[in-house]
Amino acid sequence: MEVTTHSPEQTEALGAEYAKTLRPGDVVAFSGDLGAGKTAFTRGILRGLGYEGRVTSPTFAIANEYETPGGPVVHCDLYRLLDSEALFEIGFDEYLDGRRIVLIEWSENAAGVLPECHKTVHIAYGKAENDRIITTGEAKA
Repeated sequence: MEVTTHSPEQTEALGAEYAKTLRPGDVVAFSGDLGAGKTAFTRGILRGLGYEGRVTSPTFAIANEYETPGGPVVHCDLYRLLDSEALFEIGFDEYLDGRRIVLIEWSENAAGVLPECHKTVHIAYGKAENDRIITTGEAKA
């Protein structure tokens, strides 16, 4: 599915709608340019799952964990990780235990360890300054 949003608020609202499709055990692999809106979409997902607290990018923490009425969620930002060995050093594989929803920004840095079946969200810049083209799908081996 492809949708164009015209503001960060619309991107968050789309994320909240997308949250309705998620269940514990789902892994969502995000891709897109720096600043395209991956964290805004993630913030929307967390709002859609009932989380009311602050949502920030885990760029330096690498992973933020949230408890939501829709189940536990971990939001990862793998921008600074350069190889899959570093993922295992931080215990990333433990997040893939099927008990939580896993949202992964810069998922290309985890390509070798993602489950064969996972959801995908690609966010690209549109024509206008705040336009974002958001494409959702599923990867299946």
